[in-house]
Amino acid sequence: MKFSYYPGCSLEATAKEYDLSARAACQALDVELQELDDWVCCGATSAHSINKTLSVSLPAKNIAIAQQVGHDLVIPCSACYNMLKKADHHMRNDSDVRGKMEEIVDFKYTGDVNVLSLLEAMVNRLGIDNIAQKVVNPLKDLKVVCYYGCLLVRPPEITHFDRDENPESMDNLVKSLGATVIPWSYKTDCCGANLGLTSSDVVQGMVGRLLDAAKEAGADAIVTSCPLCHSNLEMRRKEHGTDLPVFYFTELMGLALGLKDCTNWFSTHLIDPRPLLRSVSLI
Repeated sequence: MKFSYYPGCSLEATAKEYDLSARAACQALDVELQELDDWVCCGATSAHSINKTLSVSLPAKNIAIAQQVGHDLVIPCSACYNMLKKADHHMRNDSDVRGKMEEIVDFKYTGDVNVLSLLEAMVNRLGIDNIAQKVVNPLKDLKVVCYYGCLLVRPPEITHFDRDENPESMDNLVKSLGATVIPWSYKTDCCGANLGLTSSDVVQGMVGRLLDAAKEAGADAIVTSCPLCHSNLEMRRKEHGTDLPVFYFTELMGLALGLKDCTNWFSTHLIDPRPLLRSVSLI
């Protein structure tokens, strides 16, 4: 199984562990990721609030590159996925937008390339059963809540992701790794990451509500697919007196698949998850 791969800017910096774990997990599952040559920033989180044309043309440039390769395009970052998915939707359904993007980017849009989140590709293309068969280190005794955030599921008429109010894809994937996934009511609540610099007091309240809810549910950790959510939840935990670790779902996949580089990923976290993992004998 082969996909084009768009890592995006965060995965080359603050979310490096997400990129490393995504590549390693896919390799272990015989999924080939071919990084797009000369990809450009998708425009999140500023372009869409400053210049509508730019917010579509930047993602369109990456779709044009993927179209040349010919494989469906997989995107791990929820923010990048949202930007490219919306651009693809507009070009696919609006002839005026399509024509404008073709002129700006200098390509002919065909619609042959599907834009997928990495989570979507793992669950719907590879299949949870196939992943479960490769598990050698079941994540028993690890209790987590799955946090999808805003950008993976909204707007539902564009993303068509699972169930927009109560998605289950990540829950089912993490369960297949052997972990205990605890139900909670905050799967798709916003963490306020895009307000981090302008309204930090508001963001603290939003993050606090999520952390408190996860603890109240009895979770040992939070699992996400969004670098913005991951950073926001980790950076603001001190204001709320908690050190609840936050994992990318690919890191848990790597751990369950027995990949040796896991501890290197965990060392980059602002909240070190290794004490938790040692307490449940997973490392």
